[in-house]
Amino acid sequence: MTSTAVHSADAYHDLPRLMGLMTGDEKHGPAATSTLDALWVLYDRVLRVSPESMDDPERDRFMLSKGHGPMAYYAVLATKGFFSESLLPGFGSYDSPLGHHPDRLLVPGAEISSGSLGHGLPLAVGTALGLRAQGLTGPAVWVLIGDAELDEGSNHEAIAYAGAVGLERLHTLVIDNASATHGWPGGIASRFAAEGWSTASVDGRDHQALHEAYTAPHPGRPHVVVARVEPKG
Repeated sequence: MTSTAVHSADAYHDLPRLMGLMTGDEKHGPAATSTLDALWVLYDRVLRVSPESMDDPERDRFMLSKGHGPMAYYAVLATKGFFSESLLPGFGSYDSPLGHHPDRLLVPGAEISSGSLGHGLPLAVGTALGLRAQGLTGPAVWVLIGDAELDEGSNHEAIAYAGAVGLERLHTLVIDNASATHGWPGGIASRFAAEGWSTASVDGRDHQALHEAYTAPHPGRPHVVVARVEPKG
């Protein structure tokens, strides 16, 4: 299976306009903008998934755990053709499929629904295990989490288990905007490295650095990319 996504600088530069179509008191603007570049590079250059392949067992899976402030996610999905940009101005309204947290039953392209923080990484571990059990070794599983989600114990159980069983097709993208309550000696990546993960820490706005980190080989081990983003507001 190959993705139909096409890399386009013009499309990337149009993302702020698309995000601007979504308004309301519950936008969580900084949460959205912190993920924009990391999401764009992932969907534009890495993920093997398209609107046409959403039912293909061989597709890559992307899961948004950091679900608050999903405007960047919605803008990227619209740009990639999962749904029309005409849906964006209705963001958060009563009859809109685009809620303040994505709902997998309503948002085309969404693999999971988000809500309480700390659920995404355990769901990604389960998905990677399920694919392995089915003999599907091609699909990659990606999950985007926020650094503050590492305050939740469920994530640390998932980190430890994934490293112990060598979930090679599991990839975690941590958006580090210095919002976590607890820090880690040596930084966030050290927590994953202690459990046997392959790690990379990069500037979360540098597209080339993100791409290189996303595609780094990590045979026999899960992989984490920590994308550092300066906190705003």
